[in-house]
Amino acid sequence: MKRFWKEVALDAGPSGWSITLDGRPLKTPARETLVVITHLLGDAIAEEWRACGEEIDPRQMPMTGLANAAVDHIAPAPHVFRDELARYAEADLLCYRAEHPPKLVAAQLAEWDPLLEWARHRFDVAFRITAGIIHVPQPPATIARLAAALAPADPFQLAALSPIVTIGGSLVTALALFEGAIDLDTAWSAVSLDDRWQIDQWGADDEAVAALANRRQDFAAAARFLRLLG
Repeated sequence: MKRFWKEVALDAGPSGWSITLDGRPLKTPARETLVVITHLLGDAIAEEWRACGEEIDPRQMPMTGLANAAVDHIAPAPHVFRDELARYAEADLLCYRAEHPPKLVAAQLAEWDPLLEWARHRFDVAFRITAGIIHVPQPPATIARLAAALAPADPFQLAALSPIVTIGGSLVTALALFEGAIDLDTAWSAVSLDDRWQIDQWGADDEAVAALANRRQDFAAAARFLRLLG
C-alpha cells in the first residue's frame, strides 16, 4: 500500500491514545480504531507512520504490528494466548543443556543458572535440568505457577511477550524481562547463546547470521513495546 497521508497526530481520549492520519483515526486490519494505553507507545507508533516512505513496509513498523495484534487477535480471547505461552514452561530452553564441549557447558551454566535461580525464588518452583534434547517433564507445580505468572498480563503485554517467548524458547527469560529482573541484552544473550556458539565454532554463514539478526530485531522490538507500556 502506498502512502496516502501527510500529517500524523496523537490524540488523547477517554480510553487511551489514538493516532490520526490527516485527522482520521488509524484503524487495525480488522477495522478497529487503534487505541493504546500509554502516550509513549502512541508516540512510537505515530513516529513509525511519520517515517514511512512512499510505500508501507510492515517490517519497519513493529510497534504498529504488535499493537494491531493486541487489538485484533489477542483482546477477543486473551486466555488462548496465555495458554499458548504457558506451554513453554513444559520445555524451557534453559533446562536443556549441552553435554560437551566444556566451554559451551560452562557458558550455559553461567548465563542460564542465574535465570533459573531467579525463577526458583520468585515463583517458588523447582526445575528438572537435563543434558540433551530428550524431553524431561517439569514438575506440575512449576508449570502451574509459571503459567499463573502470565495471568496479570493484558492483551498489549501478551502481544509483546508472545514473540519474546517464541523467538527465545524460554518462558523463564521472558518473565524475568517482563518483571524487570533483567534487561534486553541479558535476555537476548541467554536465548541466543547456542546459535552464537554455533556461528563462532563453524564460521559465519551469511544465511545463519542474517536469520539470527532478524530474530534479534523482532525480539528487541517486542522488548521495546513492552517497555513503552510502562
